[in-house]
Amino acid sequence: MFAVIDRNTPAGTSLDPELYPEGYVMVLDKPYRWTSADAVRKIKFSLKRLYHRGNIKVGHAGTLDPLATGVLLICVGKATKVSEALQSERKEYEAEVTFGATTPSFDLEHGVDAVYPWEHITPEAVASALKSMEGEQMQLPPVYSAKYVDGTRAYEKARQGENVELKAARVHIYGTRIIEYSAPVLKVAVECSKGTYIRAFARDLGTALGSGAHLTALMRTASGGFRVENALSVTEFSEKF
Repeated sequence: MFAVIDRNTPAGTSLDPELYPEGYVMVLDKPYRWTSADAVRKIKFSLKRLYHRGNIKVGHAGTLDPLATGVLLICVGKATKVSEALQSERKEYEAEVTFGATTPSFDLEHGVDAVYPWEHITPEAVASALKSMEGEQMQLPPVYSAKYVDGTRAYEKARQGENVELKAARVHIYGTRIIEYSAPVLKVAVECSKGTYIRAFARDLGTALGSGAHLTALMRTASGGFRVENALSVTEFSEKF
């Protein structure tokens, strides 16, 4: 069984991959505006420098958007073999959704492209719409996503102005919970399956409420049994190890 490195791991613990026959999983709190690949490169570079190993296998279990923070599982050594299994686990998020406007990427990566009325959206309407979105459904991914289209990431084609056509994917929203609603901003907790785009969830919620919406903040609070409370920040990783 792989080892787990997180905030509870004693400072000074060796992270030399050769000491972990089954590898280890590091629970990282991904910084805002870092890509998941940035986080992998940071950890891999640090381990190579610390332990003078030339060929260290490092990967992640589930991409997290650059504008999101929270749990990113970094798999080291033989633990990279279980990354797909880890990625298939349920995810939990805390999202901030702003009604009344949309953007091409459904988040703050791009500016507003359309505005909509939002004054009619009551807390009761939000609760009803969220309830209706729970369960299994087909979700259309954002064109600015890491989905592959003819061997190229969809966001790369979209940024070049190409017309991107994606297929809807089956996802499951296991549950939602309103944290706070101060119109037109909703803070909501979402538990969902692998492959769910919370940006697309925000888009669909806006549509369901007769408005438009986009994601203005996102934190992954859990991936499987790994929670953000136990996740290491990049600073903590550097200071402890």
